[in-house]
Amino acid sequence: MNPLTTSVFDLPDHLSPKADPALIAGDEQHFAALAESLEQAITELSDRLDAERRAPGGVGRQAMDRDAEIHRLTTRLRALRRFGLDLCLGHMVGADSEPVYVGRLGLTDSAGRRLLLDWRSPAAEPFFGATHANPMGLASRRRYRWTRGRISDYWDEVFTSDGFAGHAALDDQSAFIASLGSNRSARMRDVLGTIQADQDAIIRAGSRGALVVDGGPGTGKTVVALHRSAYLLYSDPRLGHRRGGVLFVGPHRPYLAYVADVLPSLGEEGVQTCTLRDLVTEGAAAAVEADPDVAALKSSASLVKAIESAVRFYEAPPAKGMTVTTHWSDIWLSADDWAVAFEAAEPGTPHNEAREQVWEELLTILVDKHDGDVSADLLRKSLRQDRELLATFDRAWPLLEAADLVGDLWSVPAFLRMCAPWLGPDDVRKLQRGDAQAWTVSDLPLLDAARQRLGDPEAARRERRHKAVLAAQRERMTQVVDSLIEAVSDSGADGDDGEGLVTMLRGEDAKVSLVDESELTTVDPDLLAGPFAHIVVDEAQELTDAEWQMLLVRCPSRSFTIVGDRAQARHGFTESWQERLERIGLDRIDLASLSVNYRTPEEVMAEAEPVIRSVLPDANVPTSIRSSGVPVVHGSVPDLSSVLDTWLAAHADGIACVIGDPTFRTTPRVRSLTPELSKGLEFDLVVLIDPEKFGKGVEGAVDRYVAMTRATQQLVVLTSS
Repeated sequence: MNPLTTSVFDLPDHLSPKADPALIAGDEQHFAALAESLEQAITELSDRLDAERRAPGGVGRQAMDRDAEIHRLTTRLRALRRFGLDLCLGHMVGADSEPVYVGRLGLTDSAGRRLLLDWRSPAAEPFFGATHANPMGLASRRRYRWTRGRISDYWDEVFTSDGFAGHAALDDQSAFIASLGSNRSARMRDVLGTIQADQDAIIRAGSRGALVVDGGPGTGKTVVALHRSAYLLYSDPRLGHRRGGVLFVGPHRPYLAYVADVLPSLGEEGVQTCTLRDLVTEGAAAAVEADPDVAALKSSASLVKAIESAVRFYEAPPAKGMTVTTHWSDIWLSADDWAVAFEAAEPGTPHNEAREQVWEELLTILVDKHDGDVSADLLRKSLRQDRELLATFDRAWPLLEAADLVGDLWSVPAFLRMCAPWLGPDDVRKLQRGDAQAWTVSDLPLLDAARQRLGDPEAARRERRHKAVLAAQRERMTQVVDSLIEAVSDSGADGDDGEGLVTMLRGEDAKVSLVDESELTTVDPDLLAGPFAHIVVDEAQELTDAEWQMLLVRCPSRSFTIVGDRAQARHGFTESWQERLERIGLDRIDLASLSVNYRTPEEVMAEAEPVIRSVLPDANVPTSIRSSGVPVVHGSVPDLSSVLDTWLAAHADGIACVIGDPTFRTTPRVRSLTPELSKGLEFDLVVLIDPEKFGKGVEGAVDRYVAMTRATQQLVVLTSS
């Protein structure tokens, strides 16, 4: 980056009073120092990164530390290069102090002077949290709006009489509100510089237990969820990547694509993001459950817990003993011996991994009961090849696939009745289907529970193959070492050298070091398997009790941020958050509410509010703080093309969405979505096609309400008649 040679301010003509040097000279001077420091920091980071990459990799902890440092340097370097001067969000001035500049990252110059304060640090809290009712020690605050790397606007807020000096006209709220209505794009726009006090308080709340963030459309729930993810990783050492890190769960793929840039823009690239479908291999192709009664049955956490009974069915020791014939003698293996071996499985060990523990205990029992001179190693090797013993063990404790286990529930009524005895005959019948493995979204929690309880059968097979490879290699190495020792002895070597070489060759370390690990197969880890230190869930009102189990098993600490709106639950949400979350297994629950609608203009909310109150009179409908001046337009479906053409011609930027017309094809600036897939997104123009056909009852009203409130500027409703 070159030193700053032109003004960082690029204010349009109508804001020329704000270009007065008396107002911005201090900022210009600070940005010049910031430009120089950024250039130096980028150079130093690049050099350090190159040095780390050239350094020896090391082993064990040393290798892990090196990898972590490379990751840290790479992430910071990418953030500095991504933004440049627009790392700076604004500045704040205390009652008796110089301006303190707040940025996405902290930055100091070569002399140690703080040029930018990281937005997540405690000292930066007043920049976001100060209000006229509680100035938090500030005299004034300035926020910048950046456009293509230069400041296109800024607004000042003054909290005390001392803060009036050296500030622009006090258009702080009007400028801020105007910024909320600016054009959207296919990706969520940067909003860090406009975080409001009510949102910031939630972002900075502690991570112990579950924090519920309840708010209606446009209140910034998603903003809070994303920024809280970055804040917690920075501020809470218990949540660092080595402690499990943070998982962010969104409602659907279009949503994740929409918010994809936000966390990297906050300097956090290590947060894992996913939908519930992504947690299970079968999720990508799973269909929606066609029968609502079946979906309701599978939404219960109790049916998920039936997986335990299903697995236990395959962990029953034989009720009869057997004679195991070896080359040296016959060994009686009683039913009690089988039972003792089966108890060797360590609690909490997945079924397929515990199988190896039980097998080894079974071999130990047989070796201990053998009466003869053969070595234990030779006897174990022989027993491992005993076909009858292997067949009996395979029947008693087989390797299991999750898909097969769950599929049996939907195809073998007697098995389902045994595993879920509380189900009535009609319920058992409803859950049966012709193609047992025609997976639906409602099956995913059961598949996940089965996979968690069973473990990966391939992992167990790989472990056995690894042990066989290592045993064969060690046997070959033993033969090589024996030959070398014999050669040394035959050569008549004497003195310390000869004895030292023999001692070294006989040592276990020498044999281990000669093992060739390239023969061992490896697999990439499942990054979504957990456990995670904290999980953030957006649009959480849609999760069933069964789906919550998928997340609880991945977060043993029960540290959650739960974001949602009960009024936007498509299948209803009649209980309180407290009642719902206590039922699914959470106990430490705090509730925070957002009630200000920053996104949706008053004109749209005036029509949307009656839609939701018709089915949910107590819905948490937020208050809009701005007006677009554009009334809601009603028309007929044939008007769609002219509506879009007129809007596109009048708006060079921005993005529109047609909701409810599956025949409409997406274009570069006009999306086409179902009401369900529009949840969590926002568009400048929203066109609803026959909203009364979205559905009946709560589900239909919620879909209409959600679709209407996606609009940031204009809503058009088109009907067929």
